[in-house]
Amino acid sequence: QVQLVESGGGLVQPGGSLRLSCTASGSSFTINAMGWYRQAPGKQRDLVATITLGGATDYADSVKGRFTISRDNTKNTVYLQMNSLKPEDTAVYYCKAERVMTNMGRTWYVDVWGQGTLVTVSI
Repeated sequence: QVQLVESGGGLVQPGGSLRLSCTASGSSFTINAMGWYRQAPGKQRDLVATITLGGATDYADSVKGRFTISRDNTKNTVYLQMNSLKPEDTAVYYCKAERVMTNMGRTWYVDVWGQGTLVTVSI
């Protein structure tokens, strides 16, 4: 079993910064890609940023130039540095990890989600 625990959310004023962290824990697991998603009230969950095991990144257009995703593979941790925050960034932010599963020569991936952390951008 793999669990993801997020931290770092909170209340921040427009133009401010926050850093989210997400750490995977469990026994005998390997993580492939990791990412951050967000869900605003009444809206669907959307991709924010992803990062591969090798460090390649991808971002939603709405956060490019403001958010930076990074990871520490030795700690099974992914980070999201959020700068120049806007009220429209307000949402619950979820971490997702692709757990690598292998059996009888086959490899597949299982998505694991964190519980979410609330980010509120307001005066």
